[in-house]
Amino acid sequence: MNLSKKQAVFEDEVLTRFELFNSLFMTLPFYQVKHTGTLLPFFTSHCERGVAAKHDPEAIIESFFGQYEQYVREADRIDLLFRIIQYIERQVVLFDAVEDAAFRKTGRSDEAGLLDSVFKQTENNKDLRNKLVSKLRDFSLRLVLTAHPTQFYPGPVLAIITDLTEALKKNDINNIHLLLQQLGKTPFMMKNKPTPVDEAISLAWFLEKVFYPVASAIQSKIDDEFDLPVDENRQLVELGFWPGGDRDGNPNVTVEGTKRVALLLRTILFRCYYRDFRVLKRRITFKGVEKYMDILQNRFHENSFNPSESPENEKSVIIHNLKEIKRVLTDYHDGLFVELVDDLIRKVRTFGCFFATLDIRQDSSVIRQTHAYIREKYVEETRIRGDFERLDEVAKQQAFKFEACDLSYEDDAAPLVADTLSVIRLIKDIQRSGGERAAQRFIISNCQQASDILELMELFLWSDWHTESLCIDFVPLFETVDDLKRAAAVMEALYTHPHYTAHLARRDNKQTIMLGFSDSTKDGGYLMANWSIYKAKVELTAMARQYDVDLVFFDGRGGPPARGGGKTQRFYASMGKEIANDHIQLTIQGQTISSQYGSWDTAYYNIEQLLHAGLTSHIGQKDGDTLSAEKKQLIDEMAHVSHEQFLSLRHNPLFLKYLEKFSPLKFLSQINISSRPVKRNSDKELRLEDLRAISFVTSWSQLKQNIPGFFGVGSALQRAEEQGKWEEVQELYETSGMFKTIIDNCMMSMSKSNFDLTSYIQADETFGDFWVKMRDEYERTKHYVLKLSGSKVLMENYPVERESIAIREKIVLPLLIIQHYAIKKLQKGELNEKDREVFSKLVTRTLYGVVNAGRNLA
Repeated sequence: MNLSKKQAVFEDEVLTRFELFNSLFMTLPFYQVKHTGTLLPFFTSHCERGVAAKHDPEAIIESFFGQYEQYVREADRIDLLFRIIQYIERQVVLFDAVEDAAFRKTGRSDEAGLLDSVFKQTENNKDLRNKLVSKLRDFSLRLVLTAHPTQFYPGPVLAIITDLTEALKKNDINNIHLLLQQLGKTPFMMKNKPTPVDEAISLAWFLEKVFYPVASAIQSKIDDEFDLPVDENRQLVELGFWPGGDRDGNPNVTVEGTKRVALLLRTILFRCYYRDFRVLKRRITFKGVEKYMDILQNRFHENSFNPSESPENEKSVIIHNLKEIKRVLTDYHDGLFVELVDDLIRKVRTFGCFFATLDIRQDSSVIRQTHAYIREKYVEETRIRGDFERLDEVAKQQAFKFEACDLSYEDDAAPLVADTLSVIRLIKDIQRSGGERAAQRFIISNCQQASDILELMELFLWSDWHTESLCIDFVPLFETVDDLKRAAAVMEALYTHPHYTAHLARRDNKQTIMLGFSDSTKDGGYLMANWSIYKAKVELTAMARQYDVDLVFFDGRGGPPARGGGKTQRFYASMGKEIANDHIQLTIQGQTISSQYGSWDTAYYNIEQLLHAGLTSHIGQKDGDTLSAEKKQLIDEMAHVSHEQFLSLRHNPLFLKYLEKFSPLKFLSQINISSRPVKRNSDKELRLEDLRAISFVTSWSQLKQNIPGFFGVGSALQRAEEQGKWEEVQELYETSGMFKTIIDNCMMSMSKSNFDLTSYIQADETFGDFWVKMRDEYERTKHYVLKLSGSKVLMENYPVERESIAIREKIVLPLLIIQHYAIKKLQKGELNEKDREVFSKLVTRTLYGVVNAGRNLA
């Protein structure tokens, strides 16, 4: 489908239908909805004119109310602003549902990125087919759902979106009308902050409704196409889960909560099995299967509705009885309904008794603190040198004993120490009831040296684990630019350490390394973050190959390009020969979960895209994907120019003050969307290094100045042109999928920027020049990325996404004006306590709608 045709389909299927159902929304039998809906178009166009004229938000709001005599009283004005927010929140939901309903016609923008295209390539090419089958035997995709605070829809609203999407697909006008009424009356705000268990319950909805059927359907498609032998332990699509296990900087995650989440996942999974089993039972009513059916009925029912606090691993029993039923059907009943049994066997093989692997994550500083507590408490048992803390890194690595014993903490242990030691013991219980894959990874954030990993390994051995049965993968997380530079040296120290080498051998020589995007962007800027991660992958791959280690990269990619999101499948498709790419693992979070994996259609498509990327990067690599030394040098030079520009901005004493004054940064801690604090060390004064990357990126996106997604790129491209290297840069863009994706994702960030919104700041005595510096870099970057891509407008080659972003930006513009107006009012300091509360609430309410509409803004 050519670009203009795609755009026409989008306009017919999405824009026209949105306008139609939006007008239906205005006819709902609620006076306030109708009244607000009538005024909103006037308010929106007033905001658009005000922004174009570079007026400040206060002037825009005041001049609007000056046109209407009935809004003289402040209370009436505030009431209308709140009703506008409520109305726009629901407009965003309606647009989401209309867009999702049309996904099969508009969203499949890259047909080449689907599995059928791979299958076609292999039809008449036996060598290619054998190569692909060989790859499939050792290839996997793991999607890890995280509990980061960017999912703003409460459960009831998610359910409405799902039902509304289905009704829109069928053009069921009566049902659509009822659902819009329900939407009008359903609150969007959560009264209390969610606990980690609440977050797990919310995300488990996606496991149950989407991932459970989709992962099985994709596995079935692959199995049918290639007639692959069934392997109990090899699954193509795996799921990971962080809520309840990710304790890094989140004091609300407790051992009790981790245990509850593990049991919750198991119970929800068995309810999925039970629903499938009831379908099976209705169909398989033949002789010879009664005994097996009774056993399964009992196991599925008890685990679904009377779950034990300490359940057993039932996987082998379930598989055995299903196989027996299949045998009876094949031998005596002409194989009738055997496909239903195969489907359930496939699901049980995929999800076992755990549903998704519960990852445990903690910061290296906590691991060090815990190790110090045990070795100082049990000097004789641990036999670790008293001066351990003062040793250099090499001496530390030699000082470990790795002797198994059973040492526990006492009442004098700090809470984080007690939690770390308790969760290490809990993992053994989770594995006992769900199998090893139920909880097999411990991720060490802020990993800076090999001893960070070795200390954790020793803590396991001090907690009644034994060397030969230590079935845990220790996963270092490298995130800052400096950590990424040191990563290869850290891993070499581990690969050459005798105890760690022996442990890896017992784990099939497979090492997982997590590379985080968020903090590297905050630390080094957009281009340097991307390049640092790429370079680290090349170095880590070379190191792993030198020591014959099967390397798995686990990418901490968020929703927006500023946190590694954007068109992620294009990154995986463009990994050259120098980067290990046999397994794809990435985090998905916040609205990225609901926007890309919120329905069967979108999840199936996005998972297929990632699988296709991983498979084709192996069987059909392009020459340009493995960068030559000259191209690496070119990107390196540009990354350093970009880094210098970003650091000059970041080190400006106004940087954090600007965010605090003009963005809603301070208000992020007041919204009930996450159990996680906005910053680490939440009891101390705000420092940039403590600020969570999500809060950092969200604040810039609310200002419509997506600095982490583009700043420095324009300066880097300009410098290359001035040095006579423009043709080389163009060739790089045309031949390197990795570099092209970086630039294309940068354009996506810029498409969600609007410096006109904050142009009034250029007149500010303190911050005017600072704003101008950012605006100038935006204009510079826009000029050069358009020149590089040969485009007239940003995202010219992605008309559907461009149009979608434009409509969403138009919908939320009034929210942004209200937000900035309220922030300005609060800063004047003229309000009484009651009014401060009201204006603060205006700010927090607008946050929800802006992020939800952006879908990958936070």
